[in-house]
Amino acid sequence: MFQHLGVVSNGHFVLSSGRHSNEYWEKFRLLEWPRVTEQLCSQIASRYKLSDIEVVIGPTTGGALLAQEVARQLDARCLLAEPTSVGGRELRRGFVLHTSERVLIVDDVLTTGLSLRETLNAIEQFQPEIVGIEVLMDRSGGDAIAQFGVSCHALLTVSAQTYYSEDCPMCKMGVPIVKPGTRKI
Repeated sequence: MFQHLGVVSNGHFVLSSGRHSNEYWEKFRLLEWPRVTEQLCSQIASRYKLSDIEVVIGPTTGGALLAQEVARQLDARCLLAEPTSVGGRELRRGFVLHTSERVLIVDDVLTTGLSLRETLNAIEQFQPEIVGIEVLMDRSGGDAIAQFGVSCHALLTVSAQTYYSEDCPMCKMGVPIVKPGTRKI
């Protein structure tokens, strides 16, 4: 499905983490098709059908779209973790998370885990029960999954090469760079 919908591009990219890569996985090629999103989210929701999830939270933007569909399928509320002006994320728009509510966090792409760590930090003051974290795709080859201290799964795991700018072979060769994501570096 990822190949068929043109999700993968090759070139020289700056990822939202600030790292460079020779490939970019544009999850919005999947998310632009509601039936595809529904199918992918069904795979996530099926793991939690008997878990009494009360709230599904996703970091904006891709994670929020996925969280909305997973929440619909689990008959749960959906909250958004939005960026703050000083860095990090927060719940806004009057969203309330109650102590001990059973929460599932859903995001689109995991590379370093920054969006998920920011989301966890945004909700820790409410002391929810975090049942799990789900991502559409893990670009770290499985390395970044263990950092969260709760059950974390990915529908697809790939080992994408990423580099700090000072170590990037494409920078050294003068390959033009593209910044396709939305996060400011």
